[in-house]
Amino acid sequence: MISVEQALAQVLNLFTALDTEEVAVSQARGRVLAEDVVATHNQPPFASSAMDGYAIKRANYDDGAQLTVIGESAAGNRFHGTVGDDQAVRISTGAPVPLGADMVLIQENTRRDPSDAACIYISDGGQSADYIRAAGGDFKIGDRLGAPRWLGPTDIGLIAAMNCRRVSVRRKPQIALLATGDELMPPGGGLGPDQIASSNNYALQALIETYGGTARVLPIARDNADSLRQVLSLAKGADAIVSLGGASVGDHDLIGQMTEDSDLQTAFYKVAMRPGKPLMAGRYNGIPMIGLPGNPVSALVCGHVFLRPALNAMLGLERAALPREEATLAGPLPANGARAHYMRARLEPVHNRPHVTAFTRQDSSLLSVMAQANVLLVRPAEDPPRKVGDTVEVIRI
Repeated sequence: MISVEQALAQVLNLFTALDTEEVAVSQARGRVLAEDVVATHNQPPFASSAMDGYAIKRANYDDGAQLTVIGESAAGNRFHGTVGDDQAVRISTGAPVPLGADMVLIQENTRRDPSDAACIYISDGGQSADYIRAAGGDFKIGDRLGAPRWLGPTDIGLIAAMNCRRVSVRRKPQIALLATGDELMPPGGGLGPDQIASSNNYALQALIETYGGTARVLPIARDNADSLRQVLSLAKGADAIVSLGGASVGDHDLIGQMTEDSDLQTAFYKVAMRPGKPLMAGRYNGIPMIGLPGNPVSALVCGHVFLRPALNAMLGLERAALPREEATLAGPLPANGARAHYMRARLEPVHNRPHVTAFTRQDSSLLSVMAQANVLLVRPAEDPPRKVGDTVEVIRI
């Protein structure tokens, strides 16, 4: 049995960054940027107004001053003349500031002459801001959005503003997902007295597709080596295989049988953690493979601890464990044993500080408890008893 840190290092050694592909910016949300996006123009490309009002010379700004309106500058349709002394140009937000003007007099600080539509008066002499956005004030030619990077809505907006139509992203990892067990049946149908609804494959499919991959859900394999090999033959072409169950001890230790028959070359087999001791990784016919435990919570916990970093590695992101955060313990905990414990817990703010409470029930079959958790509270092996107020580490899930 090896440590979680040793196991994760060996998992990451199985994976390299995948190749890249170009996609339209409209299809890039949730993808991982593979090459920097470089701005080819300034934004804004011209000095523009930050408010609705009038473009004037600041030298003419005086409470009660009279100005003659000589035209209008609108977004997409600039005023082509020059603003002179005692003159103003009606301007809208985002419109180019005309030559000669160095200030936008906001509309609220003016009043019109009811008898002359071309005449306005400055009604408030206390405006200090110019309300002009400088050319290139947002970004300039050559500025970059750096890779690698998860692309969210704001990133998509920025790339489009940079006038880029297509971007280079990492190809989505194709993960063949395989559940094993004679007792498993697809949800929604009738269940026999010894059967349960298969949940792990659905949960892991959601995890894979939430964190950048595409899951190829294979048929459920039964508890014999021939069925497992037959289903695994459908994984051809996948970037990785993730199996669920079949890696425990006893007569149904199918992964162990495959190792003995040289179908599978294992990097490790069993990890000093709970939940999740029966965990393995290696290669099946050259394809990287992670064997997760069959218990639902164990599968999900190990999915966060091992599979998510593997997905990150394939996507060209940091090759490392998921980040941990410090939190204040809200309830006491007894001493931990010889295996690292990834406890299901709830992180909530108390007086603007993160406090974490571990659930009392930590059985690896309790999906209802896992569904309430938003973090894993990490207890190192042989961690001493913890009291309220102690600082502990958590992983967000």
